[in-house]
Amino acid sequence: MAVFGNLIAGEWRVGADARANINPSDTNDVIGEYAVGSRRDVEDAVAAARQAMKGWARHTEQQRADILFRVGEEMFARREELGEQLAREEGKTRAEGIGEVTRASQIFRFFAGEVVRFGGEFLPSVRPGIDVSIRREPVGVVGLITPWNFPIAIAAWKIAPALAYGNAVVLKPADLTPASAWALADILHRAGVPAGVFNLVMGRGTVVGQAIVETTDAVSFTGSVATGTGIVQTAASRMIRVQCEMGGKNPLVVMDDADLDLAISCAVDGSFFQTGQRCTASSRLIVHEAIHDRFVAGVAERLEKIVTGHALKAGTQVGPVVDAKQLEQDLSYVDIGEKDGAHALVRGQRLNRETPGFYLSPTLFTESTNDMRINREEVFGPVAAVIRVKDYEEALATANDTVFGLSSGIVTRSQKLSQHFQANSESGLTMVNLPTAGLDYHVPFGGRKGSSYGPREQGRYAAEFYTIVKTSYAMPV
Repeated sequence: MAVFGNLIAGEWRVGADARANINPSDTNDVIGEYAVGSRRDVEDAVAAARQAMKGWARHTEQQRADILFRVGEEMFARREELGEQLAREEGKTRAEGIGEVTRASQIFRFFAGEVVRFGGEFLPSVRPGIDVSIRREPVGVVGLITPWNFPIAIAAWKIAPALAYGNAVVLKPADLTPASAWALADILHRAGVPAGVFNLVMGRGTVVGQAIVETTDAVSFTGSVATGTGIVQTAASRMIRVQCEMGGKNPLVVMDDADLDLAISCAVDGSFFQTGQRCTASSRLIVHEAIHDRFVAGVAERLEKIVTGHALKAGTQVGPVVDAKQLEQDLSYVDIGEKDGAHALVRGQRLNRETPGFYLSPTLFTESTNDMRINREEVFGPVAAVIRVKDYEEALATANDTVFGLSSGIVTRSQKLSQHFQANSESGLTMVNLPTAGLDYHVPFGGRKGSSYGPREQGRYAAEFYTIVKTSYAMPV
């Protein structure tokens, strides 16, 4: 089997080691062999990026815009092919994979427009006869470390603004999903990104990721709290810019005046679709006691009907979890929840299907409390717990009682409560009568507390991370 290589200085390098990419819907299916990079590969990529960035930053805005637009156009044209490949390697359904590729294409086209819209300011000085201009310049060589749950969309929302604003890039994708990253690298390469401006180095986080953090000028990371914390510490010691998105324990509050069918739909969609492997998933369902029993019965009924199966099979609603390690982690949290006293009204089980894979049915806990581990720690699987509360004040306090602060939601017919919740929820994203997961590409994304560190991602707010402000004074001659 041919090995898919790393892209360094405009050339594809295979290297001495490679890793098999396994389909979680069928462990007998090997998608391909992908190169495992070394520290030397990262150092070569960073050196190439430093050299190439000088010319890239001098490209006209239209030249950069044209390249990004071509990337977005090819991704959209190939969305079914790339979406199917994404589903095959990550385990989300084919429809979810196509939707993610479509989103990535929209991101590239959005930033193609931002390139030519992007400008500075011209101000008069408080001193007579002096002009002041404020401009933004690229940060330099940016290291991007992306996760496996959205392997093409998250890569896109980091790569597109980095390139749009004149930076050079070294990308390290997650070990479990190299095919999506390789396909995107190939598109960028053929779209005309100059050699060295974009580099792909696949490999282990402890080797490739660590080298990126130690050698680049800025790092944008999405992944676990433990890894993100270490990256922040290393970045601080080097005095470089850092941006981290690190997960959540997101609450969905259901009030007694809620539309019951809507509340159930928001909970099931936000908690269990895409196999619950979303940092914005609703893992804590905080429900008013007056509606609690009807809500729980409705969610349980929906869960019993969910079709879990092969990601590419027609009719599948929820695919497998990403690998054996994640499956064992999810099952261990089901055991932990029961030992801590929660009731598994719907208990997740490992499932057997026509092909060997990491299939897991959903888990819905009831009679849980906010101090239980299942409500404090991120499970990252199809597991959610219901917490019963007596009123809105208790619901809001419970929602905010977490070390995380990424996304939160409320289902209510009350304008007063919805406005109060949006103003007082300690999260970076708030949703009213919507699932906690589901985002647009043109608005800022990020959280608070333990969920995020550094400037926001996406939309025009991305400029806060990928550019540096320069203020210039001039006395006209």
